[in-house]
Amino acid sequence: MEDVSDPPFRALCKEQGADVVYTEFISSEGLIRDAAKSTMKLDIYEKERPVGIQIFGANLDSMLKSVEIVEKSNPDIIDINFGCPVKKVVSKGAGAGILKDIDLMEKLTAEMVKRTHLPITVKTRLGWDHDSIKILEVAERLQDVGCKAISIHGRTRSQLYKGEANWKPIAEVKNNPRMHIPIFGNGDVDTPERALEMRNVYGLDGCMIGRATIGNPWFFKQVKYFFENGEHLAPINMTERVNAARRHLQMAIDWKGEKLGVFETRRHYTNYFRGIPHFKEYRMKMVTSDDSKDVFAAFDEVEEKFSSFKF
Repeated sequence: MEDVSDPPFRALCKEQGADVVYTEFISSEGLIRDAAKSTMKLDIYEKERPVGIQIFGANLDSMLKSVEIVEKSNPDIIDINFGCPVKKVVSKGAGAGILKDIDLMEKLTAEMVKRTHLPITVKTRLGWDHDSIKILEVAERLQDVGCKAISIHGRTRSQLYKGEANWKPIAEVKNNPRMHIPIFGNGDVDTPERALEMRNVYGLDGCMIGRATIGNPWFFKQVKYFFENGEHLAPINMTERVNAARRHLQMAIDWKGEKLGVFETRRHYTNYFRGIPHFKEYRMKMVTSDDSKDVFAAFDEVEEKFSSFKF
């Protein structure tokens, strides 16, 4: 997730039970131009492993050059994003835009597999639109050229994030006798029950979870607890939430610097402290101040004032 799954957030998710984490998606064109924003996203912590670096692009030469750059960061996986529906990405034929050209998708994957010793995986969608869902064919072709796993979002590009994710075509891929690589589902896995449904009802090898973790890195622990015990983990208390917010902000500042660290961590606070009555005053302090001292002070106030609040 762009500007979300950075090293500080990934570290928190890993601590809370994520089995594999991925970087924000990185532009292959940005990498070969040595753009600061793109190369910074290559940073990974040892404690994150196994970790995948996710790249996107539609130009073969650029993608191959980017593989060589990515290898220097020594990730465990290189993931190709063939699923991003955002207009600025799709308009260049990258992300989900490549779903209009399955031959190119296959060629890019095949050549990247040949170029590196690292496993190549793919993130994609069901198709460009409802009339062009060819995910069964796509999955077979990607597997045949050496892709080691596929994560499939249960929407088309045309849907963006509207409506409900359709997991049935993903299950059809998994149940295809020709398929032997892991198939992961993505889209609308927002409760432990939904994660269990994806595993037990749809038979998928795992879940790729994104938006449900924003401000809730405990989601992975909650899912695993539900799998093991058939009941929900006790709600995360205020002390745990404040401590996570503090650590998240400090790690972000250490990695990105004061200004960017403060700014890009704001989106998580609403979920860290969701459901607390009369909280607006404190939330506004967290999301409007440009000085980390003010944000840390707001955390202290919240911990003191709402310490007994039950989530």
